[in-house]
Parts: sequence; C-alpha cells; structure tokens
Amino acid sequence: MKSLKQNLRGGLLVGVGYMLSPLSWWNDVFFNLPIAIVVGYAISWLHPSWFVPGTLAGYWLSNVLGMVMMQFGATDIFLADERRHPQRDLLIGFGSSTLYTVIVTALVYWHVLEIPDFLLALEPEGLAGK
Repeated sequence: MKSLKQNLRGGLLVGVGYMLSPLSWWNDVFFNLPIAIVVGYAISWLHPSWFVPGTLAGYWLSNVLGMVMMQFGATDIFLADERRHPQRDLLIGFGSSTLYTVIVTALVYWHVLEIPDFLLALEPEGLAGK
C-alpha cells in the first residue's frame, strides 16, 4: 500500500525532474542553462578553453538528472508495490537525455538553432575570437 509520504516524495521528484528534463524545453532558460553555465565556469577554471564543452556537459547532466528523477518519482507513485529496476531506469534516463542533447547540439551546429547572444557573452575572455 502506498503511503502519503511516498506519494509526496514521488510527486516532488516528478515535478522537479520535469523542470530539469528535456520534456520541458521551454524551461531551459530558467533551470538547465543556469546549471550548465555554472558547470561550464567551474570546468573553465581547470582550462579556459573548456567553457563551451563544460557548458554542454552541464546541460546534458541536468537533462539526465531530470529524466532519472521523473522515472524514480513515477515509480514511487505508480509502481510502489512492484519490484524496482534502478539500473534500467538510470540507463533509460541516460539514453533519452543523451539523445536529446545530441539532437540539440546538432541543431546548433547546423545553425537551425542559434546560441543566444547573452550566452555567448558569458564565455570567459579570450575565447570569443578563437
């Protein structure tokens, strides 16, 4: 039998996970991009030219986290009494988020989507001309 605590935890995981997941692409500006930029800056401390790859890694990780949180939350809500498969859920979240990130990266690469100017302005000094 599902408890109220389990339903609330599941609902919170689904809600926060949705905001981070690729399913809420419209929310990238508020959640995923700020997280990605922080990760990019942290990685650029190691080497300044790693800002863009670090930002992509942060974006991808925030999408993975969102998908996994949604899966774990949905499991809490809908499959509380059944056997869990955390490794399978993690692989599904990893795969779907990776596919989404590859598609978005390809769209940016082929200029179907443009990187916003404000994001390019955040790049550490000296990288814009390279």
